[in-house]
Amino acid sequence: MLIYLVAGARPNFMKIAPIVRALQASQSGNGLSFKIIHTGQHYDREMNDVFFEELGIPQPDVFMAAGGGSHAQQTARIMVAFEELCEKECPAAVLVVGDVNSTLACSIVAKKLQIPVAHVEAGLRSGDMSMPEEINRLVTDSISDWFFATEPAACEHLRREGKAESSVHYVGHVMVDNVLYQADKLTQADTSGFETSAFKAQQGRYGVVTLHRPSNVDEPATFARIAGALKEIARDLPLIFPVHPRTRANIEKFSIDLGPNITLAGPQAYMAFLNLWKDAAVVLTDSGGLQEETTALGVPCITIRENTERPVTVDEGTNVLAGTDPEAIVREARKVLRGEGKQGRRPQLWDGRAAERIVAVLARELAARDATPIAKEAA
Repeated sequence: MLIYLVAGARPNFMKIAPIVRALQASQSGNGLSFKIIHTGQHYDREMNDVFFEELGIPQPDVFMAAGGGSHAQQTARIMVAFEELCEKECPAAVLVVGDVNSTLACSIVAKKLQIPVAHVEAGLRSGDMSMPEEINRLVTDSISDWFFATEPAACEHLRREGKAESSVHYVGHVMVDNVLYQADKLTQADTSGFETSAFKAQQGRYGVVTLHRPSNVDEPATFARIAGALKEIARDLPLIFPVHPRTRANIEKFSIDLGPNITLAGPQAYMAFLNLWKDAAVVLTDSGGLQEETTALGVPCITIRENTERPVTVDEGTNVLAGTDPEAIVREARKVLRGEGKQGRRPQLWDGRAAERIVAVLARELAARDATPIAKEAA
């Protein structure tokens, strides 16, 4: 029973990697096989042989080279290429992760071809329809067959939206599986060659910043206010800011002043970035994944957004939702620096075994489908 594992961008591979490893470990006993499908939604020069070796997975079996363009152009190219692929070799299921355009495009194609869809990270909701990711989540979940949820709130959203209880599975989080796996590998790795190792060694105590949300960096006044808060925090704590290419372009375009105590760095490979933020005094971010990863490793996180689709990181974890008001951002950072930040915990089932649970469910569900009279007649 062949499963297509779909990824479109570098963060997606962090999510499918534990699933690949779990499938490899169990292939002899459950009848499942897999192919890794890279839609090429994002081309990343860092996704080389070393990248996949670090993740412990093989290179993608298929690279579709969808490329960039508008949301509609990109989604359309992925759909056309994925349809051709599925028609040549009809898989038993298609597994999509997260909320990128590849997730939406491939789930629609699969469903129209009567191929069941499994959505990993299902049920997350921000309530913010200005986010393209929220639209992708809603549409994908409206047509998926199996929903693998990372937190109880996601399960509740899916139930309210009418999903059958038997199709909703609270399994934990594959992103946590991966960060625990990679953090363990780091303990035996030579980190001296990482770009930011010198900064780490020199500063001792520091904070890490990431910003890339259009709502934060594409509007000059908002970006300037956030930059002012970061400058204020950097008076007390040196900050390092690995800069997303679009963010860097806007820093220059809007003449954003970050001051002398914020060190700008280039985009980081996964292991290099993990090595940087895992030892930070605080992480200031608008990234969804980083909210979860910091909670997994117990690192204080301040989220510079008005909402989050990952409330368990706030309710139970180390994350604080500060919004974009400069005073609130500075206030929360200073609490952390005084040792008064919140004490979080790792949520239930964030134990590094989510992928094993997903594979077990898929093996059971696909075996049941294969055994039905309809499936046998169609075969």
